[in-house]
Amino acid sequence: MTVAPATVLGLPVGLDPRTPVVIGVGEWSERLGDPAYAALSPVALAARAVEQALADAAPGAGAGARALRRAVDVVADIPQFEVSTPDAVAPLGRSDNVPRSVATRTGLRPRHVLTDVAGGQGPQHLVTELAASIARGDCEVAVACGAEALSTMRHLLSRPAAERPSWSEAVGGQHEGRGHGLEGLVDFDDSGQIDAPRLYALLERARQRRLAQAGMDDPDYGASMGELFAPFTRVAAHHPHAALRETLSAADLLTVTPRNRMVAEPYPKLLVARDLVNQGAAVIVASIERAASLGVPQDRWVYLHGHCDTVERPLLERPDLDAYPAGVAAVRSALEVAGTGLDEVRHLDLYSCFPVAVSSVCDGIGLAPDDPRGLTLTGGLPYFGGPGNDYTMHAIAEAVRRLRCAPGDFALTTGNGGVLSKYSVGLWSTTPRAWRPGESGAVQRRLDAAPTVPHRAPGQHTALTPGAGIRDGLETWTITHAKDGAREATLVVRDADGVRSMHRTSDPAVLADLAELTDLTD
Repeated sequence: MTVAPATVLGLPVGLDPRTPVVIGVGEWSERLGDPAYAALSPVALAARAVEQALADAAPGAGAGARALRRAVDVVADIPQFEVSTPDAVAPLGRSDNVPRSVATRTGLRPRHVLTDVAGGQGPQHLVTELAASIARGDCEVAVACGAEALSTMRHLLSRPAAERPSWSEAVGGQHEGRGHGLEGLVDFDDSGQIDAPRLYALLERARQRRLAQAGMDDPDYGASMGELFAPFTRVAAHHPHAALRETLSAADLLTVTPRNRMVAEPYPKLLVARDLVNQGAAVIVASIERAASLGVPQDRWVYLHGHCDTVERPLLERPDLDAYPAGVAAVRSALEVAGTGLDEVRHLDLYSCFPVAVSSVCDGIGLAPDDPRGLTLTGGLPYFGGPGNDYTMHAIAEAVRRLRCAPGDFALTTGNGGVLSKYSVGLWSTTPRAWRPGESGAVQRRLDAAPTVPHRAPGQHTALTPGAGIRDGLETWTITHAKDGAREATLVVRDADGVRSMHRTSDPAVLADLAELTDLTD
């Protein structure tokens, strides 16, 4: 491939014409009860978001818009919850080729489509991958998209079966499906896969223990979680696509009420990612050469200055259960690749499915929880909404819009998958910057070389002994509360040899013992 010099093309001097830039972003959402509510399927939501991104890059319906649609050669999507695990169910049906379903609805004719693996790291990782593909010359214009309609799905399932629509589509055609990609994302015990709230609650309790040893008592820790997330609600209250547009105080978030029931101690519902949403988002990436030829103004271009993708150790192997070395290393590496310090970043969006997902990264990079810049661009997953694996696509869209209004600023977007398991980071600016491939491989090798904790596989540990034995080797614990009032304890303990194991039990004696613990330093 012969590459013309940038000066000939009227592009930023010194840049390879294949340098990737974001040229369009779009979002679409709807809420039950809204006047325009249309009960859209996930595919329809994603298609509406793509239409918005196309219009953002090439306003109007003229020759430029038609040329842009013809230029798209790759469409990639983030998997919906209903295809994210082997046993997932799509009660209303699903498309057999989501990216081609989206492409058909939007008049795109891509030569290649793909569906990435599951995990909240996906959107940032996917956009970074598409940018790298463009920089190599493998494609020129790529669309990344995703959507969830879990709120609508639950609403429609309340109808008689005969009145429910079908979301099934038989599209066929080329499709690169990358599988579930669950390795390192999910954890198991004797009962099978463990749900995210209880696992994150274990990490939160571990952090609580560490801070308690430094002098912070339980009430102070609870207040700190509310104070961390209350500002998020203020951002969500003013975002047009947020699921919960209501400003709440720290006390509102912590007080257990019928609306805010306890889910997994210390998490009431309002501190947990909100998955009952109807939201879609899309990002269009192009080479600067193609963007210029399509007439996209350069003041619309946003460059990926730095990026990094990392993977954390399995949960029970981690030396410190509340730390996130992989996430911290990813942020630091992205900043280094960009040649930018954290103090120079004006806009921040830290993935916020649970409080510890934010605080573990803040602890590691030295970012205060009350930093005046704020820690979210959208309002975060509990308030803006957590559309399955696709949240960070919305954060990128918001970052792009803000940067266009403040040329030269930097924005940091992050995606987290699993239980602090995979982290993807992007550092963005309108300032022209040559593409750099990043240092993810070298960072990962350093992470993999760190020491680990020995642990027992499910079924290999000894039974818990209620009473004083509960405290022996106890590292962290939580009690989950079902809607029907049933409670279950999950504990992580180490035996006399330092080997770690995880236990789940509904034994009343164990529950009573844990209820007596005022903090984890006892």
